[in-house]
This record gives sequence, C-alpha cells and structure tokens, in this order.
Amino acid sequence: MTDPTPMASDDALKIGQRSFSSRLLIGTGKYRDFDETRSAVEESGAQIVTVAIRRTNIGQTAGEPSLLDALPPSRFTYLPNTAGCYSADDAVRTLRLARELLDDHTLVKLEVLGDPHNLYPNMPETLKAAETLVKEGFEVMVYCSDDPIQARVLESIGCVAIMPLASLIGSGMGILNPWNLQLILEKASVPVIVDAGVGTASDAAIAMELGCAGVLMNTAVAAAREPVRMARAMRKAVEAGRDAYLAGRMPRKLYSAAPSSPVGGMIGTASQP
Repeated sequence: MTDPTPMASDDALKIGQRSFSSRLLIGTGKYRDFDETRSAVEESGAQIVTVAIRRTNIGQTAGEPSLLDALPPSRFTYLPNTAGCYSADDAVRTLRLARELLDDHTLVKLEVLGDPHNLYPNMPETLKAAETLVKEGFEVMVYCSDDPIQARVLESIGCVAIMPLASLIGSGMGILNPWNLQLILEKASVPVIVDAGVGTASDAAIAMELGCAGVLMNTAVAAAREPVRMARAMRKAVEAGRDAYLAGRMPRKLYSAAPSSPVGGMIGTASQP
C-alpha cells in the first residue's frame, strides 16, 4: 500500500509518521454504487478513506466489484475499520485480516460497539482491543466516547489519534457536547478527530473551529440528496473552520457592544474625559 508523500505545508495533518494536506476523512459505505463513491471522495478532497472490512469487498470476495478499483490505494490511504464488531476479539481478528488484504498495512480505525441500536462505543472492549493492536504494531486511530479520561487512557496505550463521537453514528445531530471535546483537546498530544454525528457543513466547521485536527464522516455525505455536492460543501467547511481556528476569533463580549468602525476623530464628536 502506498503512503502519501509528506506534505510541504506547515499545517499538514500528522498522524503517526504520515502527513496529509486534507483534514477531511471520508467513509466509503452507503453510496448508491462505487461510481458515486469515487465521485464523492474525489470532490471531498479527502486523502484518507475508511472501509468497513466486514461489509466492503477489497479482495476478500473474488469475482465481485472491489473498492480497490474505484479508489486505488496508490492515490488514497485506506483506513480499514471494525464497523460491526462488538468485542475486542472480533475487532482484532478483523484488523488482522485487513492487514493481510492490504499488504501489511498498519494504519487502522478501531471501533468496538456496545449496542446495535445506538452504536455507542463499548469502552472496556475498546481499551482491551487497543492494547492488543498497539502491541502487534498497528497504528490505531480509535473511535471512542467523548470522555476525557478515557481519551487520555487510549493515548497512553499508544493510539495515534483519538476519535470521539460528536453525537451518535448516523444521527446527524451535530456536536452535542463541545465542552467535553474541549477538555479532550486541552490534554491530548495526538490528533483529535471528530468521528460520528456530523450532519451538515456547519457541524464540520464548528469541530474545526474548536481546534479538532480533522473530521471523519460517512452518512452526512452518502445520505445527502446530492452526495457529491455535499462532499464539496464538507471540504470547504473543514478548510474554513481550520482557517478560523488558526486566525483566532474575536473575544466574546457580553453586554459590551462596540462599533465596527472607529469613532475617534469623527467630525462633531466631543472628546471624552
């Protein structure tokens, strides 16, 4: 599997030893077909694409269309994930298979779910799987709750990115608890990437304005009325949110209005003592 060439930009997204110019990570499920998948991913500008090993053919089913043909690994960095796994053992086994299918590829997304209805993470099993995978040489990006304590434990285990949910997977509810995300951001020394719950472009922009290193999404694009157009909107939102974060917003001033234009020196304005 081909890794991306390190980016020259001073603001590259760095995950482990890899660098990326795009801070939007995009999923490959739920599209009408692989043609729509390819068009949406290309319009998004994403360099990292997630793939559910249990649901998407990347060579394990001979004779059927493969995602590898639509999105060649020479152009995109694959992030195999463990969607559909409900135990640490299942997750570890799935990512071992992914490493074999993708020529010893080690960058993976771990998610261990606790409930089939709300898809909330099972954190004890997530921690158990993360420990095993890191020991086996995987570079683990991990889907987790927005609990700052759990996030610190995952980082201490050796995960290369922490990926707290903004709201439930596929809900489109946006960022429900920005305060918890802020607590995670204040302590993390690895990238914090919002994963799950983004519904529209403003959600992505808010995540980036908070200081998140990136945003991962799938349903928000794939379930849009026009997925390719939404992919473009998400690309612009992530870029705008990052610029706003780096620029630094003006301070909030409760009950202290100030004119946008200076008034000093205006004709007819009396000097104030």
